[in-house]
Amino acid sequence: MSDGKPLPAKILAYRELEWDKPLKGGGPAPPKELVEQAEKVGARRKKIVRGEAGFFMNRSQLPPGYRVPTHHHNHDEMLIVLAGGCTFDDDFGEARADDTIVIPAKNRYGFTCGPDGMEFLTIRLGDATTEL
Repeated sequence: MSDGKPLPAKILAYRELEWDKPLKGGGPAPPKELVEQAEKVGARRKKIVRGEAGFFMNRSQLPPGYRVPTHHHNHDEMLIVLAGGCTFDDDFGEARADDTIVIPAKNRYGFTCGPDGMEFLTIRLGDATTEL
């Protein structure tokens, strides 16, 4: 702000946020085929932080065996696994609950969720695009 006053803190209540409808606007949309595949099997996300203080954060829930194809983003990202886990492509490794993965922008990756599916946070410093 130009008057030197700090912006107020803000609580973003997860329980009050709607599940994302990525093809209906509100930032860069992932490729249509990814969205359609996710909707068919019940994968979903909530966009929790949408630029406040420069942060963007999603919370995603993916079912068991769900495959996220190889892709990349135009922003660095940090994934924090809350529950379940996944195996990344190319012998990158396996992530489980409480693990954190840091992926620099433009790095291609894909993964397959384990038998318990995966719930995770994605944190970025920009509203990222997704490219296959």
